[in-house]
Amino acid sequence: MRNEISISDVIITNNIYFIRGQKVMLDRDLAKLYNVETKVFKQAVRRNIKRFPKDFMFELTKEEFKNWRSQFVTSKNDRKGLRYTPFAFTEHGIAMLSSVLKSDKAISVNIQIIRIFIKIRVVLTDSLQLQQEIEKVKRKLSNQNKNIELIFDYLDQLLDKKSNQIRRTKIGYKK
Repeated sequence: MRNEISISDVIITNNIYFIRGQKVMLDRDLAKLYNVETKVFKQAVRRNIKRFPKDFMFELTKEEFKNWRSQFVTSKNDRKGLRYTPFAFTEHGIAMLSSVLKSDKAISVNIQIIRIFIKIRVVLTDSLQLQQEIEKVKRKLSNQNKNIELIFDYLDQLLDKKSNQIRRTKIGYKK
């Protein structure tokens, strides 16, 4: 696979959507990346439907499809394969596609897509860890602020006690 054609990571990343709380890619985008017609792609998937349980692939509902489609402005001439509700493939479904689509192009594209999903997961994990560290620091600062406020309260009380004490008469000559 030395002469494999690389696809820009940006192109792949732009075709990853967040639907039903999952990162997915749609059949038409995958078909384009694999350089096959969407119709042929879907036929291959349907012939091997047992390989794609619901957590690997699902078909968008008409309502989801309508909402998703309304986000993209398309002309009447270029429907972009949006006449039928698309299949949405999770990371596991995309990995399973390698057992269905066996061309060299499909294999190399699959490897690249899986690597991008892994990068996204790492970024999200790093982001989550960073958020947790920030929360720890906030809690520590909050506790320190409470301690500092307590110290100032004690100092204020001491100052009040000093001002309330009877004033001593000054020693020395009076004018």
